[in-house]
Amino acid sequence: STIPTVNSLQDVYGEQLSQADESRYAKLNTAFSRLHGNKPELLARSPGRVNLIGEHIDYEGYSVLPMAISLDTIVAVRVDPSSKKLTVSNTDPKYGTKEFNTDVDQVVDTASLHWTNYVMCGYKGVFDFLRESNRSLPSEVGLQIMVDGRVPTGSGLSSSSALTCAVVVAVMAAHNLSFTKVEVADLACKCERYCGTQSGGMDQAISIMGEIGVAKLVDFNPVRSTDVELPAGSAFLIGNCLAVSNKAETAHEQYNLRVVECQLASIVLAMKLGVSQAEALEYETLSQVQKLVGSLGDSEKAVAEHLHEGAYTQDELGSTLGKSLESLLAGSSASLLVLQHNKAGFQLRNRALHVYSEAARVHKFSDECKSQPSLQTLGDLMNASHESCRVLYECSCKELDELVEAFRSAGAIGARLTGAGWGGSAVALVRQDRVKDVLSRVKEIFFKSRISAGALQDEDIAEALFASLPSSGAAILQGI
Repeated sequence: STIPTVNSLQDVYGEQLSQADESRYAKLNTAFSRLHGNKPELLARSPGRVNLIGEHIDYEGYSVLPMAISLDTIVAVRVDPSSKKLTVSNTDPKYGTKEFNTDVDQVVDTASLHWTNYVMCGYKGVFDFLRESNRSLPSEVGLQIMVDGRVPTGSGLSSSSALTCAVVVAVMAAHNLSFTKVEVADLACKCERYCGTQSGGMDQAISIMGEIGVAKLVDFNPVRSTDVELPAGSAFLIGNCLAVSNKAETAHEQYNLRVVECQLASIVLAMKLGVSQAEALEYETLSQVQKLVGSLGDSEKAVAEHLHEGAYTQDELGSTLGKSLESLLAGSSASLLVLQHNKAGFQLRNRALHVYSEAARVHKFSDECKSQPSLQTLGDLMNASHESCRVLYECSCKELDELVEAFRSAGAIGARLTGAGWGGSAVALVRQDRVKDVLSRVKEIFFKSRISAGALQDEDIAEALFASLPSSGAAILQGI
C-alpha cells in the first residue's frame, strides 16, 4: 500500500484529535504564508514511536515491537519553480531558516550536527531511491519547506526519524511521485544514515506503517509488519528521564560502537562454529550466525561457550580474524570512527547474549498478546529486557534506571528503557484503571525534585510523562 492522502485531521488522529491539534495546523499554515507569501501546497506528517520491547536488535535483523504515538512532525511544502534553492525553516524561531541548493548529490554536513541535516537526508533519499530502482529523476526544482515538530528531541521517541520520514513523504508528494510504504520505510532508513548513525530500520518502519489501535511486530529483510492487539485493560505510560540522548553526536562511542561489536561477535562466533575465515569475514549480523546453530536459545549457549568474558582488544581480534579491523571496516566511515575512538576494547560476549535473549523476548511478548494475555508475563518480559539493556548492552544510564524503578514502585507491572538508551525515555505497562494513580506517583517520586531544581517546568509535565495509545503512521494532507 502507499502513503494515504487525506483531507481531514480526523482521518489521521481519530479519537485522539484535539483542539490543540487543529490550532497547530492553522498556525503552521499561517507561519508558512507569512514567510513565503503563499500557503503550502501540501503537508506531510510522520509520528514518533515507543518501542514496547526489542531494543538494539533491528540492525541485527531481528523483529521488534513498537507502536506509533500521537506526537509527530509535520512538514509543509510548496514547489518554487522560480528558484533552485531549498528554503528550510521551522515554526520554532530558535531553529532559524537555512538555505541549500537543490543538488541531490550534495554532502550532508554531519560535523555541524544541525537539525536540517535530517531534512537533507530525506531530500537526498528520495532521489537515491529513484536511481537504485532505475526510475527517471524529476528535474530539480526549488522547495519551500517548513517544519513543526512535537516529538521531543533526545527523548528516545525517535524525533529524528519522524522528521526524516515526514520530509521523504513531503518531497515525494511535491514531485508527484508515489512509493509504497515498504519502499518509503526502507529508503528513509538508508538515507538517515547520512547523519552518521547506522540505524536498523525500526523507527522508520513504524513511523510509516503505524496504525491507530495496534502495535506492530516489525520484521526485516524485507521490511514487513504484523498487527499486535494489545491486551484489553492495559495501558502504556511514557516518561522522559530528562537526560538527553543525542544518538548522532555520541554514535562513535555508543550506538555505532554496539553495531561494530555485534558485527565482530558474528564473525568470531561463526569462525568458532567452523565457518572458514574467508567466509566468516563476510558475516555482518548475529541473525546470520543463528542459521548455523538453530534456535535463539542454542545461539545463546553457543555465545556462552565460544566467546570469552571481558573485552577483546583490537590486536586480539586482528590476530583471530587474520585481518586488521581497519581493513575489515574500511567500507564504513562510521565504523572507522568507532575504531579511532575505542580505547576500552570490544565486549562481544555480552552484546551477543543481549541480542539473542532480547530477540526471544520479542516473540514471547507477541505470542502472549494473541490470546488471554497475562499482564504479569508481559511486565516480566519488559523488566527482563531492561535488565539486559542495563547489564549486558550497557545502554542505560542512572536517570533511566531511576525512572524505571519509579514506575515499578508506583505500581507499574513492568518498565524498561525505550529507544537507543543512554538517556531519553522509559515505557511502563500498567492496568488501565491505575493510569492516573501511577502517573501521579511517578510525578511525585521522580519529577518533583527535578521541577524544584528547574530541570522541568511544572506546566510542561504532560510532555514528559503521559499515557499513549497506538497511533497512525505517515500521511499526506491536502486542503487542511
